[in-house]
Amino acid sequence: NIKRINLIMNNKYINFYNNLVNLTRNKILYKEFTKEDTFSDRLAIFLFHFAFFLSIFKSEVKKSTLQEIFDYFFKQLELSIREKGYGDAYINKKMKLYVNIFYSILSKIENWDNTAKFEKNQIFSEYIDLDENSLLLIEYFDIYIEYLKKNTFNSLLKGVIKLNF
Repeated sequence: NIKRINLIMNNKYINFYNNLVNLTRNKILYKEFTKEDTFSDRLAIFLFHFAFFLSIFKSEVKKSTLQEIFDYFFKQLELSIREKGYGDAYINKKMKLYVNIFYSILSKIENWDNTAKFEKNQIFSEYIDLDENSLLLIEYFDIYIEYLKKNTFNSLLKGVIKLNF
């Protein structure tokens, strides 16, 4: 039954999804790094959080599990857009764009630990309207990456993510 599967997926990944949404809502990110708080900037920051998560756990978690999480996240994003009242054609176009942006981010962060700060800042600048060339965004995500590395996959899915900034 499709409804039952969706309910199980909701219960399985909703906590982690909400954790990333909450991290994305961190007001410091928008006060310090962007000219104004836009949906595009929020989406990019959300996608960076998600991309780093997948990048960290890709070698230790089954591909099928990561694919389930990916599917769930993008379904939630689609549902959020639908709630705003947009039509199917608009949603399909935007979802294709968002998935492409996500894969672009994922490919650019692949070798993050060996990337120079200047290059990291350039990566962020491609997706986020940065107010200035601040190292704070790099430092923020480096803290996030270390947090991910120090925690288990299951604890991140079920626990509350609280980074100390």
